Amino acid sequence: MRQRSLIAITAALTAGALTLTACGSRDDKDDGDEAGGGGTTVVIGVDAPLTGELSALGLGIRNSVDLATKQANSKKYVDGVTFKIEALDDQGQPSSGQTNATKLVADKEVLGAVGPLNSSVAESMQKVFDDAKLVQVSPANTNPALTQGPDWNGGKKARPYKSYFRTATTDAIQGPFAAQYLYNKAKKKKVFVVDDKKTYGAGLAATFKDEFTKLGGKVVGTEHINPDTKDFGAVATKIRNSDADLVYYGGEYPQAGPLSKQMKQAGSKAPLVGGDGIYSADFIKLSGKQGVGDYATSVGQPVEELPSAKEFIANYKKAGFKEAYEAYGGYSYDSAWAIIEAVKKVVDDNDGKLPDDARAKVIDAMKGVSFDGVTGKVSFDEYGDATNKQLTVYQVKSTDPKSGWKPVESGTYTGTN
Repeated sequence: MRQRSLIAITAALTAGALTLTACGSRDDKDDGDEAGGGGTTVVIGVDAPLTGELSALGLGIRNSVDLATKQANSKKYVDGVTFKIEALDDQGQPSSGQTNATKLVADKEVLGAVGPLNSSVAESMQKVFDDAKLVQVSPANTNPALTQGPDWNGGKKARPYKSYFRTATTDAIQGPFAAQYLYNKAKKKKVFVVDDKKTYGAGLAATFKDEFTKLGGKVVGTEHINPDTKDFGAVATKIRNSDADLVYYGGEYPQAGPLSKQMKQAGSKAPLVGGDGIYSADFIKLSGKQGVGDYATSVGQPVEELPSAKEFIANYKKAGFKEAYEAYGGYSYDSAWAIIEAVKKVVDDNDGKLPDDARAKVIDAMKGVSFDGVTGKVSFDEYGDATNKQLTVYQVKSTDPKSGWKPVESGTYTGTN
């Protein structure tokens, strides 16, 4: 029987040791040669939603990878190698992600890929990359099955693809972490659970519900919504009539924002809570004043409060990107830097040049990557999962999209079966 888990709250934020070089102009990628290390070009692919409803997160991912490559070139981090990016738009659609993966695989200069944002998109890409022995590092995927297999929750963990890694922690931790905080600290006892039926949302909602009920909480209603709709009148009425003191939403901000607004307008006083998929300035824009008091969990500790991230934030601002780095900026930078570190090891181990089987060698090198990154210590376990298990609960304190989200608790979830 699973024992009750505890949340070990960190006493202080851990200071990272990475010192980033000055830099990152907002030049076009073709201009990277001027600051680069010379003759060999290595392309890092980026797959993310660059247009559409989730583009706020996707553009932050792309920009942060771009910044990492420019910094590597500026300091000639890998002698003789110039890094560039190839950013492709998946619009959050699995079919587009698979097409993009095929395109990146076909480019022999691509030695790694950062992304995608969505776990459902990752499912469509993993085999394509693995067959080509091309490393993939996601800054945002949280579905446990991606690294631990479909039976991860039944005690049969098995890594499906050796080429897949991630710098974000998983929903096996994020959902229960939220349940612990909301039940024990926020004193919420009755939850209405909603999800968007997608890989990320449904999986996250399931792990939350399992932990919440185990703690003694009661599920007073469940609903699955169509992620293509914005009219939540019917479910808002069900929420109001359920007497829930909490609504947990498994999904992303384009639906979470309107749902929060409409359920409050229908008469519910319960806060809406979600995972990292709703932790965005756009959630505040979409939920308006009704969203004040809502919660979200997100991977890691607040980047703005990490000493290790100060130079990343300064360099990102200096680079002049029009879009914010958003929730996954630091993780995207660290994902790209993990690939850069792996390429460096492969080059160093081969007398200063890339071997013919560079892609396979990069995957092997990634297993041993360990460095102090923007988000803290970056390394991977035997499944390709991040060893950094930090999480943070945020709450909407105002309607200002830039400053409305405030951290209320950071810590780790320590669960035992």
